[in-house]
Amino acid sequence: MNYRKSLLLKLYAISLVVLLGSCNTVVKDKGSTSTSQVKSNHVFVYTTSKNTPLRLTPTDTLIWEAYAQPLETEVSVFLDRSKTFQTFMGIGGAITDASAETFEKLSNSQQEKLLKAYFNSSDGIGYTLARTHINSCDFSSESYTYITEGDSALTTFDISPDQKHRIPLIKRAIEAADGSLAIYVSPWSPPAWMKTNGDMLHGGKLLPQFRSSWANYYAKFIKAYEKAGVPIWGLTVQNEPMAKQIWESCIYTAEEERDFIKDYLGPTLEKNGLADKKIIAWDHNRDLIFQRASVLMNDPDASKYIWGIGFHWYEDWSGGNQTFDNVQKVNESWSCTNLLFTEGCNSPFDGDSLMNWELGERYGNSMIHDFNAGSVGWTDWNILLDEKGGPNHVGNYCFAPIHGNTKTGELIFTNAYYYIGHFSKFIKPGAKRIQASPSRSNLLATSFQNPDGSIVAVVMNETDKEVPYLLWLENNVAKVKAKPHSIATLLLN
Repeated sequence: MNYRKSLLLKLYAISLVVLLGSCNTVVKDKGSTSTSQVKSNHVFVYTTSKNTPLRLTPTDTLIWEAYAQPLETEVSVFLDRSKTFQTFMGIGGAITDASAETFEKLSNSQQEKLLKAYFNSSDGIGYTLARTHINSCDFSSESYTYITEGDSALTTFDISPDQKHRIPLIKRAIEAADGSLAIYVSPWSPPAWMKTNGDMLHGGKLLPQFRSSWANYYAKFIKAYEKAGVPIWGLTVQNEPMAKQIWESCIYTAEEERDFIKDYLGPTLEKNGLADKKIIAWDHNRDLIFQRASVLMNDPDASKYIWGIGFHWYEDWSGGNQTFDNVQKVNESWSCTNLLFTEGCNSPFDGDSLMNWELGERYGNSMIHDFNAGSVGWTDWNILLDEKGGPNHVGNYCFAPIHGNTKTGELIFTNAYYYIGHFSKFIKPGAKRIQASPSRSNLLATSFQNPDGSIVAVVMNETDKEVPYLLWLENNVAKVKAKPHSIATLLLN
């Protein structure tokens, strides 16, 4: 079986399951995180915590004890594997022009270090998802498309801009992930002449006369990437379709996105033999997700093409309102629709804040809530940025889990990398989320049962105090201590 067939079979299997249902490196665990080796009477604890050297570090091996009725004064996290929910697809990040250009400036040894850190499941955090962009985005050094102006027949279509930096990095990421990398693609804007404002930037809309050409553009892109050795698993319709940005952007109302999917994009992919590519709608914030899902999913002619609804985290965070309930409401209302977190990052960039602990805590908080609300996967934004938080052709600099200092050649691992790793390293594609319920406390928790039967619980403590608690499973407990400002993964069978 050749490489492409092997990869496509792996991605197809994952899709079927989903539809049905040192401080700079990760400490190698000498096999103890191999879920097939977990002993039935032990709980292995891995911890990352503030003001300590602990970064995804094995910290405890706990023994189960029989226990009676808990008291209200005892903090507990209750697990129930008889209550199962969505099937886990994977966690990953975006491979952008900015990531690829920064990567190319690193030494060979640092490049290998980064690839292993993200995509190796033993020595790294085991990413299984990746996103990339169609045409340029804000995290490109300039705006570009793949055709000449006015070529609505797409006869000049050419992905050579991506062959310089981005495709080589994507192919190395696939290799580092042993071929198990589901890649999906997103456009930020059609070519300027296809839009109402004549500009790739500053919003504008797709002109009606170019809807067919633009739908064919997706098909051309997917086929060109696959010919270049990059299999594509899926695509989103439009990045942030309700945001008029100073960078590449394009506006679709819910009705416009619905009609484009059912009249153009869905049929065009089918006609080009690409019906197996998963279409992800919305791809914007949680605040308007329910309204968008209502319009799309209540139309049978559009919803038949839609694999899932994608969402971001850039809504108003004032007062701590992160609108996680909106994701849960979509999950409750259209339970057969997959929910996928498609982008998030901390911004604006501040080089003095690279070690700010809140960077990682925002990831942990969001990931726990999003998984508990029904998300099947979670995709970070840029996997790598330079020491300025770019490159970015409009100055929209932000944080990444790992930064590459192009002046010193150093890789800088922020704590966000480790927070993400507490999920991606241990939860395997095909896992089922099970119920995890903290008692009276400030602890956050989520839990999954892997295909091999092992259970992963992720527990986060955002407070300034250590919190002792009891991890419960079927009238047995393990006694755990959550360090101040920490996240822990507990691996059990």
